[in-house]
Amino acid sequence: MTQHFPTRQLRFFLTAPAPCPYLPDRHERKVFAHLPLSDGASVNDSLTQVGFRRSQNIAYRPACESCQACISARIPARDYVFSRSERRTLSRNEDIERHLVEAEATMEQFDLLRRYLLTRHADGGMAEMTWPDYVAMVEDTAVRTHVIEYRQRSRDGGPGDLVACALVDLMHDGLSLVYSFYDPAATRRSLGSFVILDHVIQACLTNLPYVYLGYWVRGSDKMDYKIRFSPIELLRPEGWSLLSHRDRLPPRAAE
Repeated sequence: MTQHFPTRQLRFFLTAPAPCPYLPDRHERKVFAHLPLSDGASVNDSLTQVGFRRSQNIAYRPACESCQACISARIPARDYVFSRSERRTLSRNEDIERHLVEAEATMEQFDLLRRYLLTRHADGGMAEMTWPDYVAMVEDTAVRTHVIEYRQRSRDGGPGDLVACALVDLMHDGLSLVYSFYDPAATRRSLGSFVILDHVIQACLTNLPYVYLGYWVRGSDKMDYKIRFSPIELLRPEGWSLLSHRDRLPPRAAE
């Protein structure tokens, strides 16, 4: 696949091997580049098309020597048909209001993130995130980004309780969910799925064709939720294509 970047030639770097956070007994490596301040948004758009993800002012993608389990995934919003269970998820959250706010970190957001991480990802690399780390994650970027706050509808006209947040990049062809987190105690709401479904709706309303979900990691229980959304496209060496039935099979069954 030929890809032209609208800037000077980027310098790419390769990380040293480190334990894989998704698959046991494996090591990961990443190739990464610093996004330029002048046209970081355009470069980020182009790199996302070939499987990169953004973290602050860095774009990265897996470069593991003996594993190709990480596959970029995106939802074609215009063709999406909500299943019965997804419609129920949207209905259960009808009392939730979405607010688009500037990419500025707040302590309220950080408190919610800490509860989410300690409950859902206590053994993960982000569990030790500090307030300055969170500020950098949200604010240290030159791309078009924003935060979506999801709040319970207030009865007194004030701001309702914050139950979920999503850091989202606005791209020329879609919305890229950089990171999302939610109230881990609200299990009945299925807030993780709700945030994704809401962004499918918002992409359609703004005439954007895709919602980018990051990497599906085949064989990882933490990442299998992404292929529950259908239709969904995966990035192959030959380009983006719809997920097949074979892709949904467990790794050994597909061999």
